[in-house]
Amino acid sequence: MEIKPITKENFPELVEIYGQGLATNIATFQNDLPIWEDWDKGHLNFCRISIYENNEMLGWAALSPVSSRCVYSGVAEVSIYVATIARGKGIGEILLNELIKQSESNEIWTLQSGIFAENQNSIKLHEKCGFRIVGYREKIGRKNGVWKDTVLMECRSKITGIN
Repeated sequence: MEIKPITKENFPELVEIYGQGLATNIATFQNDLPIWEDWDKGHLNFCRISIYENNEMLGWAALSPVSSRCVYSGVAEVSIYVATIARGKGIGEILLNELIKQSESNEIWTLQSGIFAENQNSIKLHEKCGFRIVGYREKIGRKNGVWKDTVLMECRSKITGIN
């Protein structure tokens, strides 16, 4: 397995995996596939990682800012997606642990994730990688007309930020 950065060149592979996540209806509120320019603008310019085996992208993870205010410069939101063919094989754990490591190298002290309450696999993955549940948002948004609850999870760095 090889960790590679996400670039405009491998973005079509990311979109393919993202589409597989959209198809589950428990991965994101989004319904449309992004174009590079929008995705690029919406994510931090570091901590954009993908994982490959035999030249095939099996998953990706990236960070988005939670606020433009400088006080939150060390807080970021996690996106993580694993290809259908690679689910249940530890790919998500490798990616999320690498994302945590890289985020700390970039002065991120808090990672957060908002996960659909029914997405128990993602919740368990985050817990396995050191995230804890800090809240529950009831009917925070609609997905295809259905109100969804989300679980708010966070991972606080033990080496960056508050020591």
